[in-house]
Amino acid sequence: MTDTNQVSPTRAGFDPKRALDFARSEMFDRTFKEGMALVEETAAYLDGPGRAASKRLSRGAALAYAGESMRLTTRLMQVASWLLVQRAVRDGEIQMAEAASEKYRLISRDSQQPQSFNGADDLPEALKTLIIRGGAIYERVRRLDETMYEGSAEIANPVNDQMAKLNAVFGR
Repeated sequence: MTDTNQVSPTRAGFDPKRALDFARSEMFDRTFKEGMALVEETAAYLDGPGRAASKRLSRGAALAYAGESMRLTTRLMQVASWLLVQRAVRDGEIQMAEAASEKYRLISRDSQQPQSFNGADDLPEALKTLIIRGGAIYERVRRLDETMYEGSAEIANPVNDQMAKLNAVFGR
């Protein structure tokens, strides 16, 4: 790779080499495939079985379905966008300095789960599962973004991701 993708740190703790190494890693490839597959799976569900299921819901649950599906779709599009930017960095299509700019960073730095909509308890189980999985990958990518571009000491940990999923399911 040429020096065109090298950049001096713009923030305290930002290490462009670490970010580029991650974009070239097997972990990135797995995360990319998982994220894009979840985007496709969610779109297929929402356009097919989910659409049919939403028509059978009560008014309150139907409103929750609309809100939760929009939130899920937004988060997954943010994940997909971030992953595509990292792949573009890896492939030399954009420079690290550009990828590190705010316009390519995840919007939310809040790791807390947002409040559920009224009626969310009555959502189809398939949607609830997609929401949990979407939240987990969003959180993983958010931490990667933070680690890569802000120099956080926290490193993505697949065990912690699984624990977060379990805690979300069992309400801990």
